Amino acid sequence: MGKVIGIDLGTTNSCVSVVENNVPVIIPGTSGSMTTPSVVAFTKKGERLVGESARRQAVTNPDRTISSVKRHMGTNWSVKIDGTEYKSQTISAMILRQLKKDAEEFLGETVTDAVITVPAYFNDIQRQATKDAGRIAGLNVKRIINEPTSAALSYGLNHGEAQKVMVYDLGGGTFDVSIIEIGDGVVEVLATAGDNHLGGDDFDERIVQWIVQNFRNEYHVDLNKDFAAMQRVRDSAERTKKELSSSGTSHIVLPYLTQVKGEAVHMDMTLTRAKFEELISDLVARTEEPVRNALNDARINPAQLGRVLLVGGSTRIPAIQDKVRQMTGKEPSKNINPDECVAKGAAILGSTLQGNGLVAAGTGKDLLLLDVTPMSLSIETVGGVATRLVERNTTLPTRYSRIFSTAAPYQRTVEIHVLQGERPMARDNKTIGKFKLKGIKSAPAGVPQIEVTFDIDANGILKVSARDLDTGKEQSITITANDRMSEEEINQAMADAQQYAGLDQVRREAMEVLNDSQSLLGKAEQAVKNAGKQLDKPVKKQVKADIGRLRKLVAKCRLDKVTEAEVTEMRAAKTQLENSAAGLV
Repeated sequence: MGKVIGIDLGTTNSCVSVVENNVPVIIPGTSGSMTTPSVVAFTKKGERLVGESARRQAVTNPDRTISSVKRHMGTNWSVKIDGTEYKSQTISAMILRQLKKDAEEFLGETVTDAVITVPAYFNDIQRQATKDAGRIAGLNVKRIINEPTSAALSYGLNHGEAQKVMVYDLGGGTFDVSIIEIGDGVVEVLATAGDNHLGGDDFDERIVQWIVQNFRNEYHVDLNKDFAAMQRVRDSAERTKKELSSSGTSHIVLPYLTQVKGEAVHMDMTLTRAKFEELISDLVARTEEPVRNALNDARINPAQLGRVLLVGGSTRIPAIQDKVRQMTGKEPSKNINPDECVAKGAAILGSTLQGNGLVAAGTGKDLLLLDVTPMSLSIETVGGVATRLVERNTTLPTRYSRIFSTAAPYQRTVEIHVLQGERPMARDNKTIGKFKLKGIKSAPAGVPQIEVTFDIDANGILKVSARDLDTGKEQSITITANDRMSEEEINQAMADAQQYAGLDQVRREAMEVLNDSQSLLGKAEQAVKNAGKQLDKPVKKQVKADIGRLRKLVAKCRLDKVTEAEVTEMRAAKTQLENSAAGLV
């Protein structure tokens, strides 16, 4: 049986690992480095370059060189080169294929199986796109694992003592934070949060903007119009960022950067660490909310953390380390390699999936991994409500069923509308799939029993099924890539949940009052009818008037536009009817 490799498919750099003699080791790339730049280039001669060779020629071939493709995973992004259109999965597959080749040369055998890591906050379309990239690269992707979880798995192999660990993972393009409990051979994810569009690329871009603006001020030249010059500026910005992690200043010298009126113009600037930290202060601050959310969801405070692990190259930035100290009150652990631990954790999982149990330090027990789903999953029910079946941070794999019924009498078909997001109303969440269950037994509304089941596997891939318990008719859908949320949409969904928290609360209250009012109206009208002439005329007149008033407010209520005043008015009318019909219902 061939070995299972672990791959950290990164935004800026990728890394591959394998377990040898029960120890995960990093497989060097063709250049001898332990990481491979996630860069693909197409030369004008038709040659494809991957990794260091692609990165080196980027300055002279900027429009045919692709980097940071991970940020486009699960979107409609594509690039056309020499008449051929390449999607993000295809470009990623080229990087994966190179890592596969490096592994085969290192091991001296064919490699077909892999575990690939993704940001914890990747949604289903992005996870599926990553699996597809692996398949295109000729790999059987045995598991998709979250990056911070993978890092904790690597850490847990050597640190068996029971503790809660925060993994703060800031890479080239994404940010994740996970709260993970390690103990008795078990690595259990308690909660995860993140930002799919925050990382080293954004820090680089701030330096790029600063350089471009200073150059414009001095020479009245817009470098944005010069592709080759901008590539040199971006390369220099990345080097400057790295220098400022160990030095207080960085000297930026780019001779013959561009031309003005036929004359060569050279760049010579100095950027201080203090100025750099000023440029990125808002980006650093953006990591605070995911950290708070993860701690709150895990129901712990920073004092209960045993360790804070820094993962990803961007955590080398002193301002980031200062922010982590400020948020947690702890000194970040330095005993893992931020560039290599994710790939090593993936290799550990790959080995265990082959049945080669790896023993956690100090426990004598094989490591067991329990991961979670990052987003809540719901179906739409009466009134446009998103009824949750799976809460975010539910341990995977998971299967959950719930019984629903029909909303209309003698309904033979029901549409199952599957949603992803944290908002209480269906319209505010993302549709990730729809299907119809046909052949329901004809019966009054509320009589048929329809069992809806959500089944999420260890990769976070979702299958939804619906079954009429009376007829046995069943229909299901496996949510595919085309049905999933994009990176921007999932981030927007979380932002909206914060922004409209007040509005959401009003809608929740309105839904409760609306349901109670409709139930009361039915009972009151039936009671008046049953009482007939035995009911005193003044009482009957008052009850009917109160019924009319409440029914008018119920009919007028629109959950998507309801105001607090309308809820208050409807609640008062409901109370009035309860009082006037007190002896009847």
